[in-house]
Amino acid sequence: MDFYTAGKDYIICTLCPKACKIKTDGTGDCGIRMNKNNKLFLPYNGIPSALNIDPIEKKPLYHFQPGANIFSIGFYGCNFHCPFCQNHGISQKPFPSGTDSYLPPEELITLVKNRNLSLLAFTYSEPLVHFEYLLEAAELAQLADIKTVLVTNGYINKVPAGELLPYIDALNIDLKTFNDDFYRTEIGGSLGPVLDFIELSTAYSHVEVTTLIIPGKNDSISEIEEISSFIAAIDRSIPLHLSAYYPTYRYTIPSTPESTITGSLSAARKYLDYVYPGNTVSMDSNTYCPNCSSLLVKRTGYRTSIQGIENGKCLKCGMKIGIVV
Repeated sequence: MDFYTAGKDYIICTLCPKACKIKTDGTGDCGIRMNKNNKLFLPYNGIPSALNIDPIEKKPLYHFQPGANIFSIGFYGCNFHCPFCQNHGISQKPFPSGTDSYLPPEELITLVKNRNLSLLAFTYSEPLVHFEYLLEAAELAQLADIKTVLVTNGYINKVPAGELLPYIDALNIDLKTFNDDFYRTEIGGSLGPVLDFIELSTAYSHVEVTTLIIPGKNDSISEIEEISSFIAAIDRSIPLHLSAYYPTYRYTIPSTPESTITGSLSAARKYLDYVYPGNTVSMDSNTYCPNCSSLLVKRTGYRTSIQGIENGKCLKCGMKIGIVV
């Protein structure tokens, strides 16, 4: 299905909630989806901005294939414009021109297999604006017994999301804030569609959520509680990563104090079984049994060791643990 409609001298992109009206030779807000001769044209389709092998914990995913390495591909563009984006060099315009480095989806799958890997991540910028490529590559990955991971802002309409999610095995979804005004004024989106996508994704795939804690923006205990309560209403075992912010791109706000992360973790753990600090080196990121507090997974940086799980259950108390190994 093509996610656009055509007018007299414009098209309307229907992939994400922005519904960009794109004039001839113009692009949508993402800078990626273009009107060429009154048809959708994708000038950066299948052109990688990065190809790497990462520890899966870097996504971050803590409850899906812990300790595994994952082949990661990034593209260009994003339908958000976060002033604190760590990947603004590839997510925000201008993008490189004149490149001919198209990577066919079948060759991407071959790259993964040739490195003896069984995991593929779409990550770094915003993969969803490359929906057509993602869908084709994810379908091929499923046929090749390669598990797929999507790291995303979750800003997509329900119909295309429903087409893609059956081919995605795990997601880390950024929930920037629980404040719709913050989404609209600083991010360039809205809260509701992201919440809808989180809920929809849990019906198909393993889901983890990340919130970057920015001083003075989204670091109040009440907001952390709103985020945690929303997730818990879906499933209290969904992992939440509360990551420390560092100044980058257009933001000069000082870094998140460790004490703020500590307070946020405490607030979130009233609602959720698994809450982790991110972008910190000194804080405990191990997984403990919610029932008996036994150590289940030990993490030192990106080094991971499963210690207290057998057959999907806590070795000490027998509680079922939702970690996909």
